[in-house]
Amino acid sequence: MVSSQMVIYEEEHTQLTQICEGLVRDALAKAIFIVDKDGQLVTATGETGGIDTTGLASLVAGSTAATGSLAQMIGEEEFPVHFHEGNSKHLHVSVIGDTLILVVIFDERSSFGLVQLRVKRAYKDMRQIIENVATKAASGNADLDLFGEITDDDIDSLFNDAF
Repeated sequence: MVSSQMVIYEEEHTQLTQICEGLVRDALAKAIFIVDKDGQLVTATGETGGIDTTGLASLVAGSTAATGSLAQMIGEEEFPVHFHEGNSKHLHVSVIGDTLILVVIFDERSSFGLVQLRVKRAYKDMRQIIENVATKAASGNADLDLFGEITDDDIDSLFNDAF
């Protein structure tokens, strides 16, 4: 199990973004977001201009947590897929593994069935990326040391340049 404080590195971020770019195209979606369960935006693709991505990420995380609590109240572990239908835009929200949430915004150019089909195909690849991150973190790989390359001279230089 991956903690909610998971760090996604550039390689995995690029892979997730590429999957989302393909999903925007294949599902005829307007925009796609991946957020973590703490409400932090991981990646966004498609027509994201004009959308408060910080607010969206926070609200999606809160909504997913609330829906999870509802599921537990009736004896389910969770509801991994949520669908919200609006007049012109719709949301398809999917929980990916233990840490991430996929949000697909689509309109009349697409359909719930098409989005659901394309998300199911992309889900396997996204899940594999999350598992790879968890494996790297669990191995204690030296490549994952966030501050290993920073020297005292680098820190001194940073603060000396500021004054």
